[in-house]
Amino acid sequence: MLETFNFWELFVMGILGFATLIQLFYYLVVYSKLAFYKQPEALYTQDLPPVSVIIAARNEYNFLEKNLKTILEQDYPSFEVIVVNDCSWDDSQKLLEYYQEVYPNLRICQLIEQEKYPTGKKFAITMGIKAATFNQMFFTDADCVPASNQWLRLMQSRFQDGKEIVLGYSPYKKYSGILNLFIRYESVFTAINYFSAAIGKNAFIGVGRNLAYTRDLFFKHKGFASHQHILSGDDDLFVNQAATADNVAIQLDPQSFVNTEPKKTFESWQRQKARHVSTGKYYKAKHQLFLGAYYASLFLFYAAIITLLILRVDWEIILFFYALRFVIQTAILYFIFTKLKCMSLIWFILLLDFLYLIYIGIFGTTGLFAKNKKVW
Repeated sequence: MLETFNFWELFVMGILGFATLIQLFYYLVVYSKLAFYKQPEALYTQDLPPVSVIIAARNEYNFLEKNLKTILEQDYPSFEVIVVNDCSWDDSQKLLEYYQEVYPNLRICQLIEQEKYPTGKKFAITMGIKAATFNQMFFTDADCVPASNQWLRLMQSRFQDGKEIVLGYSPYKKYSGILNLFIRYESVFTAINYFSAAIGKNAFIGVGRNLAYTRDLFFKHKGFASHQHILSGDDDLFVNQAATADNVAIQLDPQSFVNTEPKKTFESWQRQKARHVSTGKYYKAKHQLFLGAYYASLFLFYAAIITLLILRVDWEIILFFYALRFVIQTAILYFIFTKLKCMSLIWFILLLDFLYLIYIGIFGTTGLFAKNKKVW
């Protein structure tokens, strides 16, 4: 009975109930949009417009040698591939020149390092966009491989009804080990957030490993000018700036996925994530609130459970709230993981959910104060 609890126990239970409600709102109202989303059929026309693919690469010889052919050999009637060789000191330029003899649709944009004026990825992408011939532009990275030769057709098919941005999905490749398991989960959860928001007409980020937008839109917003001083964010900050309720589409066909090579060590992954999370503080206030409310409620949920366990409150109360969230969370994620072809993650939800809390606590906090000094 309630009268058997003291003030602090009731207070913590209130926090747990509130946090659980917020969590259920996200899963039942926000993420369910993605769980039950029906992908429109791709409408191919006879006259597909020519398109440009832009890849910025620095010292990516091995990945270019391994992956570039999958881009150059896409099943699409007319397209160019612009590789911006950004100040590489490996043999990337020689490799690209060799490929150019075989593939006439390959164009090379070579940038030379200026010691006094070091450039970053945003500058490289801007040069690629300026060199692009066509209005519809598709972006990926050298370490990425399209799941099929239909990538361009499927992504292009979503440029309908005035759409100017198409968000694609780019999962990390599966390897053994807990680090790879969490890298894949964190990437999936990022996609859950930006796909769900886009379906709800509140798109706020995209991932540059599989992203498309128009050249006109880029210049309409003066490129990366508003956040040029921020070294990262060539993808998410631009989408955050340029997305509206009506100009964004998503593509979830598995053949449109772009698989990405994950980091193999904790140190390299840590450096990568520190660079990525440093841009979140520059999102629009409503989008910071969208993400922050989930993260805060997740923290309160676990903090309240741990506190109640310390206070030795009846375990049945704790189990009720935990089981309620877990059942609904797992049910929604089951449908989403089915769509995103990552069902192997479902067996590790209990572990991954708690690790995600730790990840947000560490990287979310450091991201508020981080100053990214790496140009790539």
